[in-house]
Amino acid sequence: MWGGHISEAARGTQNADTRDERAAAADPTARDASGDAQAARQVNAGASAHHEMSTTRRARSVLGIRPFRRLWAVTYLCSVADWLAMLGLTGLVTKYTDDYLLQNFAFVGVVLTQLLPGLLFAPLGGLLADRFDRRKVMICADLARFALLFSIPIVGSPIWLFVANFMAGSAAMMWIPSKDAAVPNLLRRPDQVETANQLGLFMTYGLAVVSGAGLYSVLTGVQTTLGISPDAFGEFGIANAVVFINALLYLASAILIATRIPELSLRNVHPVPESTAASRDAAASDDEAAEDQVGFIAMVRQSFSYIRRTKLVRGLLIGMMGAFAAGGAVIGAAKPYSSSLGGGDASFGLLFVAVFVGAATGLAMVPKLARRLPHDRLFGVGIVLAGMALIVVALSPHLAVSLVAAAAVGACAGAGFLTGVTIIGSQIDDAMRGRINAIYQSLLKIIIFGSTAMVPVLIGLVQPHKVTVWGNELIIDGTRPVLLGGGLLAALVGVIAYRQMDSRRTEPILADLRNIMRRRPRRMNGLLIALEGTAATDTGTQAGRLADALRTGERDVVLATDPALDDERLQGIVSGASLSSARAQALAAAAVRADIVERDIRPALDSGAIVVMERFVDSPLAHLAAVAGLDSSELEGLADWATARLRPDLAVLLDTDPAAGDAEGGANGTSAGPQHWRVQQLLTEMASADPQHYVVVDADGSPDEVAGRIHTAVQCALAGKVPGLSKRGRPKTDRDSGAPADDTAGPRDGETEDTGPRDGDTREAGERATQGTAP
Repeated sequence: MWGGHISEAARGTQNADTRDERAAAADPTARDASGDAQAARQVNAGASAHHEMSTTRRARSVLGIRPFRRLWAVTYLCSVADWLAMLGLTGLVTKYTDDYLLQNFAFVGVVLTQLLPGLLFAPLGGLLADRFDRRKVMICADLARFALLFSIPIVGSPIWLFVANFMAGSAAMMWIPSKDAAVPNLLRRPDQVETANQLGLFMTYGLAVVSGAGLYSVLTGVQTTLGISPDAFGEFGIANAVVFINALLYLASAILIATRIPELSLRNVHPVPESTAASRDAAASDDEAAEDQVGFIAMVRQSFSYIRRTKLVRGLLIGMMGAFAAGGAVIGAAKPYSSSLGGGDASFGLLFVAVFVGAATGLAMVPKLARRLPHDRLFGVGIVLAGMALIVVALSPHLAVSLVAAAAVGACAGAGFLTGVTIIGSQIDDAMRGRINAIYQSLLKIIIFGSTAMVPVLIGLVQPHKVTVWGNELIIDGTRPVLLGGGLLAALVGVIAYRQMDSRRTEPILADLRNIMRRRPRRMNGLLIALEGTAATDTGTQAGRLADALRTGERDVVLATDPALDDERLQGIVSGASLSSARAQALAAAAVRADIVERDIRPALDSGAIVVMERFVDSPLAHLAAVAGLDSSELEGLADWATARLRPDLAVLLDTDPAAGDAEGGANGTSAGPQHWRVQQLLTEMASADPQHYVVVDADGSPDEVAGRIHTAVQCALAGKVPGLSKRGRPKTDRDSGAPADDTAGPRDGETEDTGPRDGDTREAGERATQGTAP
């Protein structure tokens, strides 16, 4: 552990080597998996601004996962094929007829026949994703799209072109839910879902659009560029070649999925923690009927039952329905609204750019915002702010104001959309994820399609009026009340979604919003209590007892780490690197402490929990200064860097007679002598220098007596300052637990025992930091 045990780490080298050899023999991939997990741990929420992993590093971390990287490449192929199909089929259908009206309908017809299956068959795709092997579903869908598109040039009929395009769109509705539901199972940790979704959106609506349009331009311009005679390929030669290439991209996708990504068949790799409402309701659904034993009708019934019982999902869908309706109002009213500003087509283009630039900004900002605001709160806040910005757009008297407000609408809507997709991927049980994702995508298409179609009708019911605002003539037409209504609807639905989804009802939302606006994030309502003492003091046992006593209150309580297991980690580092000098060992100990802070402590504090930690900083500093003879100021600088200047809200110093440590050290054959006296003196000086954050407790006596004193001291020090702290109760004693005095209480019902990191364990260690359960 960071401090207090460097000498023990050196003595434990041989045991650590033996343990590592056994672990490597049992699992040859454990070392690589563990290293990958440790390399990416800084993605965890709660890091300070200068500790946050950059977007590039997070993307590289996710793309370093081979199955996901291959799926990302497959998604690129299919997305390029989708955009190429839209352009290529439009070009082909215009060559099938000379009728001017039909040629003008070509693009609209292609787009509608691609979108219509999403209105009809998206829920069916979710059922297939949850019922059958997702990899096989994706392979069959790609092969179907290949066959359908390959047949279009062969048949040569405009009617078959639209029919085949419709059927290919239906196959896409089978492919997308399976892909989206499989993504979380390819990642190492649930917190990577957000970055994976960002990469997917960037691929689908960024890189693939440019690639598809560029490929179409190259293929259609080859004759002109190379000076080839138009008769060389025939009337339909180039157009047919574009569609054939389009079909081959789907075939390549099917081959890659079948041969290179077997991991798509995995299920429930990252189970949703049982403490979440979504997980409990999923378990209830499983109790109703096993999915492999029910038919499609029963699965549909089960899905709606799950939505009805789960506030998280219900709030998510309600919020997105309002957001999508407002989005449809913006799409349908954009052109006439730009005319009301007096800017014509130029203002329409600027508004279009502003919305999409804002959306891109919102998508990029979500990971940083999520470090300061939980996803369930971020979703509701994003929808509400999007509605309020849309109200500003409706009331705007000038183009400049409209551009800023439109960009804000795009940013909030983009953040809300990505947050919703992330919630589905990380907080919805794998058994229900495909159906919820399909419903989410289906609602997007249905509501946007319906609201976009209704908006022109509503606009036409209001006669335009001219008014003068600040010397500028402004046209008040039907677009203003439509946008105003859309903004009010989005804000209202966002509030409803927030109240449905919020998991931190006791914590004020204004504090979280103020934290977002700060340049350096402030800790979110958490509380860090440190137990400090000499090496002879059993701070580990007392930390566990204090955590058990505090769990009688309303706040979640987290015992940050198991000291013995962290000592083993330090021993492994020291022995593996053959570190012998005190400075080198201090750096290794600081690395272990920095990992604990990033992995366990900060995420727990950001979730509003009370974190109890033994020998956090001051005890290690005193020990290293006294035992290793290192400079105190240098050690303080190292501690500040390792913990990002995180300090306890309350430090409890266990004041014990160092003579007892001398006797214990002599009995165990370890050196003690004046070192314990020096450590105790340094700790006492630290407590005297900071009386506002320190309480000193007499640690002489039985463990039960000491635990009672600690609990009383903590209650007195924090009385009236910390809401939700236990007001009654006492630490669990040996008589209560029936365990020896040096054993901490075991996990309660609904808790997960904190066993510390294990070799080869690639699960998110931060999940263990939320093990405390509020009664």
